[in-house]
Amino acid sequence: MRSEAAAQAGAAGSEALNPALKLELPIRRFELRCGARLLVSPRPGAPVTAIQMHMRGGHSLDPRGLEGTAFLVGGLLDQGTRRFDEEQIAETLETHGGAIIGESNGMSGSIAAKHWKLLLEMFAELLTSPTYPANELRRQKARLLDRLLLERDEPRVQGEQLFKHLVYGDHWLGLPPTGTIESVRRIERRHVVEFHREQWLGARAIIAVCGDVDPEAVRKVLDRALGRWTRGTDLPYPEPDLPPIAPRSGVFHAQREQVHVFLGHLGIRRADPDYAALVVLDHVLGTGPGFTNRVAMRLRDELGLAYSVHANIHGTAGAYPGSFTAYIGTAPDKVGTAIAGFRAEMKRIQDERVGEAELSVAKDYVVGSFALSFQRAARRAGYMISAERYALPSDYLEQAPRQFAAISSEDVQRAARKHLHPDACCIAAAGPLRKADLQRALDANA
Repeated sequence: MRSEAAAQAGAAGSEALNPALKLELPIRRFELRCGARLLVSPRPGAPVTAIQMHMRGGHSLDPRGLEGTAFLVGGLLDQGTRRFDEEQIAETLETHGGAIIGESNGMSGSIAAKHWKLLLEMFAELLTSPTYPANELRRQKARLLDRLLLERDEPRVQGEQLFKHLVYGDHWLGLPPTGTIESVRRIERRHVVEFHREQWLGARAIIAVCGDVDPEAVRKVLDRALGRWTRGTDLPYPEPDLPPIAPRSGVFHAQREQVHVFLGHLGIRRADPDYAALVVLDHVLGTGPGFTNRVAMRLRDELGLAYSVHANIHGTAGAYPGSFTAYIGTAPDKVGTAIAGFRAEMKRIQDERVGEAELSVAKDYVVGSFALSFQRAARRAGYMISAERYALPSDYLEQAPRQFAAISSEDVQRAARKHLHPDACCIAAAGPLRKADLQRALDANA
């Protein structure tokens, strides 16, 4: 835990936060008759109204052997409903500067502010009565299969997938939502229709709307438009059975110029009390701009190993554990040096407290970028979804910048020692090397 002196110093520093960085996001909460939770944030004068929906379950509910079903269910929502075909949907929205897209666990859309009612009504139409035309399903399957065929030989994609498998094992957290070539080929229209009917239910939905709207008017429109949507029941969050944090490695061999290296281990949940400290840690270690990104300065600028290099633990935190992931693309003969460099920087941030100047730069960037990221209505809608899913406190937007500003070097070191495991990393390498080559590189830099 932080010392009392550090806490007092952080509190004093937080009082000096720039008032221009203050965020206000009023939220009205409703439960619709269909069971969906509705969050509305009025923003007078906003030029755009945005809507987002999170549907609990996503590709975790894909039937075995039919992985990719949830991906197609979401992706095909705008291809036709009982009232409109694809062209009518597109024309209706585009005429008013609008668009709606679906994905495996929800939908999102936006439109010119004064047409918000049209956006909500079309959103509800796509959500509750998609028809999944057979010809459109065939076309979307063909596109997805073309993509999967290309990715099958793409080292970076396969390296990342191998890394996720090393970290998560056979759990769905380590599986791609797009499925596999074999599973997608087996998906038929009846599977898609059945999945939507049985899994896309009102009680599993969180809907967020942000724009120049009246919250009560939004509730009335959606209550009416979603009135016949099946309520169903919500899903629990079962505790995942995941592999322990331990060194594991794998190689995807491909004849290319460079090797894509992924290194890391299980990470944190969004509710972890060290989340704020780890955001700051990430900006010192591997995600900040060049002047605060240690792995970039060391591996890219000093050693010249690569152009693209980064490391992050907070970005994937969610209801389930994310991962600490470090990445670099480098020459085959530099793989060992790159891995040793990642581990050295992980250990350095554990063993040595971050200097005040470096820490200050990182915190200033985190605080400033946090406020600026909320300029768009879509970002605000997305935040409301996250706040509801992860039970963030009602004053989080006010307190988060203060929490970031109050993080001390002791906090960063403590979080690094608790959450980083440099000697227990999974390592996936994809490119012109074999498993024996990777093992030699690891042994040479042990």
